[in-house]
Amino acid sequence: MRHLILLRHGKTESVSATGGDFDRRLTERGRLDSALIGRLLADAGLRPDIALVSAARRAQETWDALAPTFPKSHVETVRQLYLAAPEQIAAAIDQVAEPLSVLVVGHNPGLHEYALELTQRAGAREPRLDGFPTAAAAVFRLDGAAVTLESFYLPREHGGGAAWG
Repeated sequence: MRHLILLRHGKTESVSATGGDFDRRLTERGRLDSALIGRLLADAGLRPDIALVSAARRAQETWDALAPTFPKSHVETVRQLYLAAPEQIAAAIDQVAEPLSVLVVGHNPGLHEYALELTQRAGAREPRLDGFPTAAAAVFRLDGAAVTLESFYLPREHGGGAAWG
């Protein structure tokens, strides 16, 4: 058995200093929420062997907030994850040679759409996945061809989100 964790980057500034979407940074709330989700995943015993992280600044900063929680995870920056469609996300995951637990730090709408596709393969509609806000993490258990949504973490359900102020 292995896990696939799909994590949307933390909350960001609306406009970067350069004006480019790729360069948008995390807000303080985004950093706090990302670190919170990392702790929740670790407390649940989830420790990804490899982290595939979009090259966008906000995804990189999300990983920076998670990294202390997962010091043994190998990290790879994957430029193709920036605003990736579900097929591109699946292709990046398929490049992982061994059956390892994988964390993907990426973006909507592709990350949300991929999570929905995974649950539909299991033949179920998952109401918890009706939205995929910033710093949300969907944890899937993969047993051969079987895919199960094991948990879905939202910062606001654990004292984060707007509660940071």
